[in-house]
Amino acid sequence: MNEASQHRKTPKEYCKVLTIAGSDSGGGAGIQADLKTFSALGCYGMSVITALTAQNTRGVTGIHAVPPDFAVQQIEAVFSDMGADAVKIGMLYSAGLIEAVAAALKKHGARKIVLDPVMVAQSGDKLLQDDAIEAIKTHLMPLADVVTPNIPEAEVLCGRTLEQRSDIESAAESLARHGSRSILIKGGHGDQNESNDLLFLANEKRFVNLTAQRIETTNNHGTGCTLSSAIAAYMARSSELEDAVQKAKVFMNHAIAAGADYKIGHGHGPVHHFFQWWE
Repeated sequence: MNEASQHRKTPKEYCKVLTIAGSDSGGGAGIQADLKTFSALGCYGMSVITALTAQNTRGVTGIHAVPPDFAVQQIEAVFSDMGADAVKIGMLYSAGLIEAVAAALKKHGARKIVLDPVMVAQSGDKLLQDDAIEAIKTHLMPLADVVTPNIPEAEVLCGRTLEQRSDIESAAESLARHGSRSILIKGGHGDQNESNDLLFLANEKRFVNLTAQRIETTNNHGTGCTLSSAIAAYMARSSELEDAVQKAKVFMNHAIAAGADYKIGHGHGPVHHFFQWWE
């Protein structure tokens, strides 16, 4: 073996995760929260920006949607060169954009897809057009390994109010019929002492409860984006779906707890994505 061969090493490979979502100029949610989460969990983050938003901790003051064909161009650029070990889908805004993204992901055989059906910002501002609801169910949910609505989002998708535990279980089963491998209905919008999420594994017809102590803080902007991104990151790193969801829940709770001590802006601040690395 010559000296050149001895020094030649097999290149390392990144765990690569693609986020398809809107940009948050305040840095707490959307693309920015997704990329922070991927980095914090040891993954290489890539992005397809579907909309530009002008927003801060107080709310959204403007939305500029990206044309569907340019969103597809971004997806093509990523998959034709680097590929992705997992995909997180967030804000898509319109039915046309949803259909275009779904077609591009199917074309490239995208796998390990986490769908966060973003509809309303933490401030209450609407982030999804009305005609997009059916498009999510028809075009995106059949591609997803897990769909992660909070209770208000699940109510919109199901078209009914969810008040009791039995209502949430029924909603999860109903949503899974659109084709997703699993449904995670998040209970963070409740007012109990605990934050209880419900995971429904469709193939096994099995429910998994995920419980954590509720943390009292106004720094909860981007929690849904962060949780779904964490699930995608853990799946990219070869965790099975249920394990990825469990780990993501733990990461999310630590990030909320660490971020509660900070003050930024005058509204709902972000969680602390890098609590493991700096204070």
